[in-house]
Amino acid sequence: MMKVIRHTLVTDGTTDANLIPIIDWSLKQAGHVAQGTRAEFWRLQKQPNGLAERIAMAIELFPCDILFVHRDAEGNALTARVSEVREAIAIVQQNGIKFPAVAVIPVRMLEAWLCFDERAIRNAAGNPNGKTSLDLPSLNRIESRPDPKEDLNRALREASELSGRRLKKFKTATAFWRITDNIVDFSPLRRLPAFRAFEESLRQLKADGWQPGFYGSTG
Repeated sequence: MMKVIRHTLVTDGTTDANLIPIIDWSLKQAGHVAQGTRAEFWRLQKQPNGLAERIAMAIELFPCDILFVHRDAEGNALTARVSEVREAIAIVQQNGIKFPAVAVIPVRMLEAWLCFDERAIRNAAGNPNGKTSLDLPSLNRIESRPDPKEDLNRALREASELSGRRLKKFKTATAFWRITDNIVDFSPLRRLPAFRAFEESLRQLKADGWQPGFYGSTG
């Protein structure tokens, strides 16, 4: 019987909750059922300040087996972002709060991990049988693309095959939320060093018996 893993995701922004299906898929590959939630702080009267405070608040308000901490690379080296998360985790754990934490750091931004599945993008755009070329960047080039978010928004607009007023009314932000719902296999992302680093962190965590600590591979 698969072990059920409850996990909480601390993100940079609201739309980064779309990382949860990717995390769930990766945990399933490791033989586990995942139940994930994003740490939401907007209801709090006093908002946490800085990454360490957000991590501490997430552990308090959203108890879990694993805490995933997301940061976009945004042009920074993967090692720099991993160090940033490691330092924030260390601050929290110095206060006696022990938990396993894994860094999730897409290349540049989350959208870079969602540009690979043409079928999912067409479905998300509401035009699954469309034929217009989406001209998606290859995974080999996505790391060097200056703006994966615009690449994805453009692909969604093209996939809709709308024009004129209908295209102006088309909300790529709404369609964006449907992309991960239509992806059943994230294994193509294994061609990206950042995704391989994420999966290596999960392997390290499992090998350590899910013990508290920081798990953040740089590939």
